[in-house]
Amino acid sequence: MVKGANVGLASLSENVDAVIVSLGWASPTGEGDADVSVLLLDANGKVRDDADFYFYNHPVAPDGSVQLLGKVPVGEGSEDRIGFDLTAIPAEVDRIVVAASRYEGARFDELEDLRVTLADGSGEDLLRFAVDDPGAVSAFIFGELYRRVDDWKFRAVGQGYASGLAGLATDFGVDIDDDAEAETAAEAQAEAEAEAQAAAEAAEEGTSTEPEPGAETGAGAGTETGAASGAHPAPAAPTAPATAAVEQAAARPGEPEPPLPAPPPDALPALPSPRPAGDDGKPPKAAARPRTARKKVTLPKAVKKSLAENDSWKGARLFPVSALKSDRDRETRATSVLLSVMAQVPEFGRRLTAAFGAPTGRMETFTEVSLPHGDTPRRPDGIIRVERAGKLWTALVETKTNGNPLRSEQVQAYMDIAARRGYEAVITLSNDVALEGSPLVDVKIDGRRKHKVALRHLSWAEVAHQAQLLIRHEGVGNSAHAWLLQELLHYLQHDNSGCHGFQNMGAAWVPVRKGIEDETLCQGDPRALEVVESWERLVRQVSLGLGGELGQKVLPVQRARRGTDPGARRARMADELCAEGRLRAELRIEGAPGVLAVGADLRTGRLRTSVEIPAPEQGYPLTWAKRLVRRLAEAPADLHVETLVEEGAGPRGTLERLRPEPADLLPRSGARITGFRLTLFKGMGNGRGSAETGFIRSVDDAVQRFHGTVLTHLDPPAVRRPAAVEPAAGG
Repeated sequence: MVKGANVGLASLSENVDAVIVSLGWASPTGEGDADVSVLLLDANGKVRDDADFYFYNHPVAPDGSVQLLGKVPVGEGSEDRIGFDLTAIPAEVDRIVVAASRYEGARFDELEDLRVTLADGSGEDLLRFAVDDPGAVSAFIFGELYRRVDDWKFRAVGQGYASGLAGLATDFGVDIDDDAEAETAAEAQAEAEAEAQAAAEAAEEGTSTEPEPGAETGAGAGTETGAASGAHPAPAAPTAPATAAVEQAAARPGEPEPPLPAPPPDALPALPSPRPAGDDGKPPKAAARPRTARKKVTLPKAVKKSLAENDSWKGARLFPVSALKSDRDRETRATSVLLSVMAQVPEFGRRLTAAFGAPTGRMETFTEVSLPHGDTPRRPDGIIRVERAGKLWTALVETKTNGNPLRSEQVQAYMDIAARRGYEAVITLSNDVALEGSPLVDVKIDGRRKHKVALRHLSWAEVAHQAQLLIRHEGVGNSAHAWLLQELLHYLQHDNSGCHGFQNMGAAWVPVRKGIEDETLCQGDPRALEVVESWERLVRQVSLGLGGELGQKVLPVQRARRGTDPGARRARMADELCAEGRLRAELRIEGAPGVLAVGADLRTGRLRTSVEIPAPEQGYPLTWAKRLVRRLAEAPADLHVETLVEEGAGPRGTLERLRPEPADLLPRSGARITGFRLTLFKGMGNGRGSAETGFIRSVDDAVQRFHGTVLTHLDPPAVRRPAAVEPAAGG
């Protein structure tokens, strides 16, 4: 599509009740990023209330009509995906604006390959709009979905805002509250009160107030979204007469599409509607205005004292694992446990199925269902059905545990059954992690069939990641739902469940290691490519695990030229592995001062984790060095600190040696300091699996150790504040 063009979704596909909109970009440095946002507008071009503004502090609509699904890495950068259940969009909503924003003075013209794509419920891409010149703006409207009679259409907008996310939202009637100082003070006061209460409770029970790993957080783990989730008040006042006239003309079917009106530069925030009095005669408490400053989520400071006499007593679990003896037992139990929790915890079920095109509605799940298929009936491991407005969405589920691979012929049979019966999707679930351009199973799609079936994959690590985000950071509907998710998470993480994620580097791992040690591994060896693919799967799984614990985005960074094919990129990495004997990866952790680099040197058998932090813009070098050493007071003594200078190599040393003499970090040549590199080394596991001595476990431990002992003690990047509200600038 080109800027200003529009198209009806029904003319592109029959399966557009639920769609996925993806915003993508690439960065030359691998560090550029943006955040998506969605605004639901009425016929006047304004939000009905602040709850119609969806962004990182308010990612999901209560009715599931809008879900921000998060970022996923792609070949050249990342994509941020949004799920829309168009059948659940309220009738008063006339238009849906899809936008993104940047912070700290960053602009969209610093990114490359800006694009928006839209896929139907089967996952097939229907349209693409590439942005050629976004301009020096900090917020950008990529496109919009809008109604025409009973159909939905998409328009490629391409309009920039110099005033950032706050300015964009304000122009559409959102009442933004960005008093960062007041927010910080309120958070500090709330945290202090929580600590005082925890200390008092601990004193009564005679327990310590130190948090314990893996403590259950209950329903209070999450925070309420900044926007109200209740009923909507009356629509906002109409916009300027000229704009209203254009909107009314646009609503007339059968006439040419009107040009997109630019938001008026003097648009003012909508005034809050009067609120009716409650039963006690007093007006109800006003809903909190959305804040574009990110929320701080904390875990409980104390846990209840256990009533067990000693540590050998194990609490009773809803999903026991001790009786699991065979792979078949593990597959059957895992499928039943997962599907039952999905049906009982709506937030969790929607989170896993929205990305697959499922609508929002009543979900039921089934196991061990027999379906006819030629002479031999097939029994998929599970079935998911969602009912919305009298229509059914159905997915067959094929499960593997304990590292067992998916079988192509089995998945092919389920795809054929789903196509004949009019089902929408086949979902495969295993320990493996799917990679872009490298399918886990090869299936043939009969192009002659009118009905299309989507083939989607979930890893057990991704399931655990979503459960962690909900119960530890975002919150769920009630304490029972939180408890169910906690039980599911305990089950998935138990060694005997077989659901603990990617756990085998493959048959090529040992031969490749020996070939590197003997210097007999040649470029072009297909076994090196297998190891590179396994390494990429491991890095993605480590990112999911760390992101779930932190409640923050953790994504692999892929520095590649624009348009690079994923297969070509992996082939180049395989050649580097043969030549240098090293595997490399980078992780971008939200809130971290720099990119976390992870390297495995197969020649020396060592893992290297490091981060580069920029030098402060103000102050003196000696002050920087002293402050850095002071910040790292609790970091490991064997942490290597290296000073980065403009030309040549700077001083370096272990933290143990630098603590008494921070001045040793200053270059004697007087070269200008550009930053510091912090590095930890660790022995690399020999085995190809995830046992205590395995390579997979050693990589995960190295990343966790570096983050917990180094990154957490460093200054976070500057607070991401939206720019002051200014008139909109056309892009």
